[in-house]
Amino acid sequence: MSLPESNLLNQRFRGYYPVVIDVETAGFNAQTDALLEIAAVTLKMDEAGWLLPDQTFHHHVMPFEGANLEQAALEFNGIVEPFSALRGAVSEKEALSEIFKGIRKGQKAAGCNRAIMVAHNASFDLGFVNAAAERASLKRNPFHPFASFDTACLSGLALGQTVLAKACRAAHIPFDNKEAHSALYDTLRTAELFCHIVNRWKALGGWPLPPEQPNPPSDQ
Repeated sequence: MSLPESNLLNQRFRGYYPVVIDVETAGFNAQTDALLEIAAVTLKMDEAGWLLPDQTFHHHVMPFEGANLEQAALEFNGIVEPFSALRGAVSEKEALSEIFKGIRKGQKAAGCNRAIMVAHNASFDLGFVNAAAERASLKRNPFHPFASFDTACLSGLALGQTVLAKACRAAHIPFDNKEAHSALYDTLRTAELFCHIVNRWKALGGWPLPPEQPNPPSDQ
């Protein structure tokens, strides 16, 4: 059954436009440690109300001037030569400007009021994006400054798993550990995971919400 246009993506999340993000960094401190890679996947809703991945954006990022580079973090994500020209990295400003432009375009087309970040352990990614946007003096950050959808929490509720790889497998989404810890790969899998959870809730009758029922009479 198709939904009326007023009940599509702009109504599903109270006017928020969900955008899946993953970052790779040179540490855990968003204020001092380098942002090295970022990917974003916008989402769309078909006429039947099913959530789907839409556009993908991806950039390798040059460390900002004076950035801290933790060796352990570089070894973990495999970006062992962050200043190599072979990475094709761009500045934080260039990367975020291009991604933000695409987000705002999709947000407008969907009739949404503001973007909201979807990420696995979302406070980490949101912190790095906000810090990079501030360093780059980008005043038109489309994301809500602190609200987010955390797929680690949602997966724990819906699938009994909080690790991205395990949650994907529980949802029957293929996950290759050799490809993990690439921002692009992890964002694509996180987008599939979020769509799976949202669509599963819809399939169970959780959305659109049924008409409000009167409260049952109280025994007291």
